[in-house]
Amino acid sequence: MRDNSIAMIDKTVFENKIAAYYTLGCKLNFAETSTIGKVLAEQGVRKARAGEKADICVVNTCSVTELADKKCRQAIRRISKQHPGAFMVVTGCYAQLKPEEVAHIEGVDLVLGAEQKLDILMYLDDLKKKESDGAIIASESKDIRSFSPSCSADDRTRHFLKVQDGCDYYCSYCTIPFARGRSRNGTIASMVEQAREVARKGGKEIVLTGVNIGDFGKSTGETFIDLIRALDEVEGIVRYRISSIEPNLITDEAIDFVASSKRFAPHFHIPLQSGSDDVLKLMRRRYDTELFRHKIEKIKEIMPHAFIGVDVIVGTRGETDEFFEDARTFIDSLDISQLHVFSYSERPGTQALKIAHSVDPKVKHARSQQLLDISDRKLHAFYDAHIGSQAEVLFEHTRKDGRMHGFTENYIKVEIPYDNSLVNETRRVTLTGWNEDRTALNCELVTIG
Repeated sequence: MRDNSIAMIDKTVFENKIAAYYTLGCKLNFAETSTIGKVLAEQGVRKARAGEKADICVVNTCSVTELADKKCRQAIRRISKQHPGAFMVVTGCYAQLKPEEVAHIEGVDLVLGAEQKLDILMYLDDLKKKESDGAIIASESKDIRSFSPSCSADDRTRHFLKVQDGCDYYCSYCTIPFARGRSRNGTIASMVEQAREVARKGGKEIVLTGVNIGDFGKSTGETFIDLIRALDEVEGIVRYRISSIEPNLITDEAIDFVASSKRFAPHFHIPLQSGSDDVLKLMRRRYDTELFRHKIEKIKEIMPHAFIGVDVIVGTRGETDEFFEDARTFIDSLDISQLHVFSYSERPGTQALKIAHSVDPKVKHARSQQLLDISDRKLHAFYDAHIGSQAEVLFEHTRKDGRMHGFTENYIKVEIPYDNSLVNETRRVTLTGWNEDRTALNCELVTIG
């Protein structure tokens, strides 16, 4: 952070300014973009309306794969053309890992790293910088230590609460620890206060986000189970969802708590990455398939209706035909609801590059398709099993073709004819069957009394 204080900033440079915000990547990025927006709004900067030209553009980037980097470059160029003359700020993981590359993209004026993104006012103090040559780079910090609280609302009624940042795991294929720094978090008290603020503003659902949320407590000596117990007591919040959590960090105690809690949804997102123990070792993951199966069986034993989403990576270095078949067989045997399938992408500086065997792109594609077929089958079976049952649905703002949608507590997407009085309301419904394109279940409101 610069020595300047916010009090020393010339606030006149922000008068009558309009900003546009663009977020790529994870829900954690969405939470942080929302916080950047709040910082600028406090200085009088108004958010751009649809089709309106902005004075400031903030692009929060992702760098989880080479494809993500490519999409970021494309987005920056597209946004620059949409807002000619705007002051272009690029932040996020791509900006942290490859600041020089980002700075050379036409239209970029300011590159902010992980430590600087929420100090944006310090770097926007001179919006006349457009007259100078080249972009300013403020992402030199390699030892990322601070935790910046963030909580965002999306357009679907749910909020994303950042409870943790960074990662200490250094899996062989991953650059996120370099982009996000070491594991760190705010206090439970601060998280509870942010949840109360969401409730005061009428928010009903909160998703707990972070890079490695099960590692919560490294900074404060607290624990993840204590965090969710405290959040469960916040009045006004209808439900919480736990975003991606490592299988070795979702304890049996936490699973038991979710099953008996007042507000935590029976919805889990657990990264497997590979169903082959040999590949898990190459990835430097901290669990094996036996532990992963135990977690799935534990959840289903006490919450048979729980939705379980699972991340997998295909085609990583060292994944032989035999190892992939082991993984496919293991994954197919699990009682899970959906797969999120990613093709392995080589990232500079990672230990995976030292593994000799690489997988042909055509083979990666074929393997991905096999797992996607398994995912489709499991997701449809999960939905089919709930047709005819009743559920609590939180309806969202989205309106399309005269219909609106929402989600059950166990993450089944439902549709119903649009009714403005249902937005951000929880209602009991009967799930009646598939919609026309089989992307959601139709439902009918249950009449009370």
